Amino acid sequence: MVPRGTSGRRVNRSIQNGAGGDRDDKEAEPGTLHVEEPLTSPATSDEATATPNIIRRLYDWVLGWADSRYGVLALAILAFAESSFFPIPPDVLLIGLAVGAPKRSMKFAAVCSAASVVGGVLGYGIGHFVWQQTQHFFFSTVPGFTPEVFARVQGLFSEYDFWIVFAAGFTPIPYKVFTISAGVFDIAFPMFLLASLVGRSARFFLVAGLIFVFGPTIRRFIDRYFNLLAIAFFVLLLAGFGVIKMCSG
Repeated sequence: MVPRGTSGRRVNRSIQNGAGGDRDDKEAEPGTLHVEEPLTSPATSDEATATPNIIRRLYDWVLGWADSRYGVLALAILAFAESSFFPIPPDVLLIGLAVGAPKRSMKFAAVCSAASVVGGVLGYGIGHFVWQQTQHFFFSTVPGFTPEVFARVQGLFSEYDFWIVFAAGFTPIPYKVFTISAGVFDIAFPMFLLASLVGRSARFFLVAGLIFVFGPTIRRFIDRYFNLLAIAFFVLLLAGFGVIKMCSG
């Protein structure tokens, strides 16, 4: 089962409304991972750019599924896998599918949310039951996993519990790091599940809702500003609760 247009070119031509026509091939497309090649000597250039090139190929491969009859199934699998180990967020394919069929945006968001939460449960299980056997794989292979990050995450869990899981589900913070670490640090599972469901659903339904209401023309705005707005919203939410706590105290 191979998606048509795995380079993502066919999809990009059909969904980039208002993109301004032809442009320099070197210019990054909206929504892509903007990775600059480091200025290194020719002897180290290939090694230094290997990881960004792999990420870009994965991105194009994921986006290619938006032009496939199996796009919804691919979205579910991607959302599930991204919650524990896959590096490309499901937003990429969710936006591609929703822009191609705006009236089905909410269905795509529901599939993405459910699969992501189920994947989060798998991540929790990995951390809770088999972390000792798998930690070397995650630390050496999966982007974002380091012993230093885990130490910081443990402190965040002890201080914010529900809210840090919600933040990981809603903002660009790597969700996979928090699903597995929640199991490692034995975070209460019902709280973890609720926070994941709320955070993941809020993110994906907000993306789908914008496309449903405004159509394909909102794509460029989502690509450029959604993550910043998500972070700002979460900061304001925490600030609001802080003010309420101070007033009630």
